[in-house]
Amino acid sequence: MTEHPSAAADPTTSAAPAPAGAVPTQAPGSAESARAALLAVRAEVAKAVVGQDAAVAGLLVALLCRGHILLEGVPGVAKTLLVRSIAAALDIGTKRVQFTPDLMPGDLTGSLVFDARASDFSFRQGPVFTNLLLADEINRTPPKTQSALLEAMEERQVSVDGHPHALPSPFMVAATQNPVEYEGTYPLPEAQLDRFLLKVVLPLPPREDEVQVLRRHATGFDPRNLAAAGIRPVAGAADLEAGAAAVQAVAVSDEVAGYVVDIARATRTSPSLALGVSPRGATALMNTARAWAWLSGRTYVTPDDVKALAHATLAHRLSLRPEAELEGVGVGSVLDSALGSVPVPR
Repeated sequence: MTEHPSAAADPTTSAAPAPAGAVPTQAPGSAESARAALLAVRAEVAKAVVGQDAAVAGLLVALLCRGHILLEGVPGVAKTLLVRSIAAALDIGTKRVQFTPDLMPGDLTGSLVFDARASDFSFRQGPVFTNLLLADEINRTPPKTQSALLEAMEERQVSVDGHPHALPSPFMVAATQNPVEYEGTYPLPEAQLDRFLLKVVLPLPPREDEVQVLRRHATGFDPRNLAAAGIRPVAGAADLEAGAAAVQAVAVSDEVAGYVVDIARATRTSPSLALGVSPRGATALMNTARAWAWLSGRTYVTPDDVKALAHATLAHRLSLRPEAELEGVGVGSVLDSALGSVPVPR
């Protein structure tokens, strides 16, 4: 199962020719500089992480869409290192929380503490009050604590003792998890999975990449010391804001919008699925395709942009029927069938 932006698509390549009727507009200078800065983040991350280009692209898309991302993979494929490297390449506030079975909701959101001087209770902010929150091994903590992130992810605020507290802007959760078949994990509830804009599966690296990883460690690379690896901040909050605004200006033709809707509707009629893509999922796919198009240097969305982001945006929103699971059917193959059944607009 592949749940990642298409490896064949690359935002650094030249833009495709405009479809008939499209009138590309010149992006303003601030948006162009923001795009260059965000693409430079990839080069900085490569100083610490070998390969995993799809995950890096997914993180950039999530940042531009003001969404959240879930990174899944077996232990040791650089999930945490990848997010830490992205954070080091961005000049924004970042915090890391190691999710454990005894982590309480207040440990994330913050709590009221008694101030003896004022003889009153005051709110002490938790680690969720940051721009980029690394939720490490989110499926290692019980659902009660997992759900503490729901309000923060959806509303960009937390409520303590009935009082809302706004989170900084931008705000993104980058969560990592190990596959649910491993012992000691708690599968994320569907409501929380749906709050993640993207889910990217990090595979085991090919032999060439793994050899390069060993070479780096043999020459003194320390994953705990990213500063020594030479990673420097190359983009900041202003770039993210300019990029997000530019993404909102990316044009989506009626034909492409209909293509996205037809893909979503095809999953709802699949005999292998108990739950297809909701209208929120279709909207998410349109938004991620717009971000991918903007990173590719275009001001309009093509069907290829939609297909490139379909797995990462939709697969985790689908639920297989029990009989399909028993037959060994995978969500990825079902989504491929849905994509193949929908005519591509010309």
